[in-house]
Parts: sequence; structure tokens; C-alpha cells
Amino acid sequence: MWLNKGVQKLACTFVVLKQVDLTLSITMKEEYMQKQNLFVGSLAYATTDDSLKAFFETVGEVERASVATDRETGRSRGFGFVTFADEANNQKAIDQLNGKELDGRAITVNEARPREDKPRRDFGGDRGGDRGGSFRQRSW
Repeated sequence: MWLNKGVQKLACTFVVLKQVDLTLSITMKEEYMQKQNLFVGSLAYATTDDSLKAFFETVGEVERASVATDRETGRSRGFGFVTFADEANNQKAIDQLNGKELDGRAITVNEARPREDKPRRDFGGDRGGDRGGSFRQRSW
């Protein structure tokens, strides 16, 4: 009997800790989303987070710089995002760095827009029901 209470107590403790962790991550995400990011396009595939950060620190203190990478290959996707500690540096960075060369390529710098919620793409075909044969009747 005491073993069951111990397991229950441990499970309740885990749930409370997990809830606190989730609350912290949501708060951090909301705080990050409130800051205005800069979108940096036309990056060279050799550009890293560190080189992007160093390039933008010529304007002001960079809080975060990240190059978007492909999930499967880990290779750069050719764009990234920069967040300054002081948002007043955003326009200054756009004015000073847009069109400048980084790692051999002229980059584009502008304010990042929120990601649009796009409906999932349907790649055709029926996902159930009668699949029929391989013969397709023409509509004309």
C-alpha cells in the first residue's frame, strides 16, 4: 500500500513540474514573439548563426541570430532571423545592411512578417473509399 502512495506522489510531482516547465516555455515564447525580428534573405549556404550575429553586431547588440536549416539535411535554407536587444536598431540595420555583402552574397534585410496559416496541401488522390482501377475515364 505504501508503495502505491509513493508512486502516486511521484506522479503528482512530475505532473506539477511538467506544468511549470510548460508555463515557462509558453511565457518565453510569448516574450520572444513580442520582439520584432528582422528577416535576412539571400544568405550564402556557408553563413552560420555566429557569422550572422557578428555581422549584425556592427549596428548594435544582437540578442539572437539564427540561420534557418533544413530538417533532414541540416543545410542552410538561405535565410535567417535577427533580433536586437534594442528594437531601435532594427531600422538602422535595414538602412545600413540591406544590399551589403556577407560571405560573398548581397543580402536582403527587412522586418519579418508573421507566418501565414496556410491550409494543408492536398496532393490529390482519394485517401479512402473506392480506389478503382488504373484506368481513368476522361471527362470530355
